[in-house]
Amino acid sequence: MADSAGKGAKGDKDIAKMSFEDALEELKQIVERLEGGDGRLEEAISAYDRGARLKRHCEEKLREAKERIEKISMSPDGGARTAPLEEA
Repeated sequence: MADSAGKGAKGDKDIAKMSFEDALEELKQIVERLEGGDGRLEEAISAYDRGARLKRHCEEKLREAKERIEKISMSPDGGARTAPLEEA
C-alpha cells in the first residue's frame, strides 16, 4: 500500500471508483498508521491527504444512500416531509 496514496486527480479518480466499504477500510488503515507514528513525515502528509479525500468520499456515499432511501414530498398543509423510498 506504499504507493496507493495517489496524488491529485489520479488519486481522486481511484477513490471515486471505490465502494463505501473499501474506502472506509482504507481510511481505517491510514488512521492506524498515522496513530502509530510509522513512516516518514512526507509519507504521513500524503497519507493524511488521501485519508481526507477518502473521508469526503465516504460522506458523499452516505449522503447518496440517504437520498435514495428517503423521498421528500409535500404534505397536504404545504410543509415538507420525508417518506421511505418504497412509498415513492
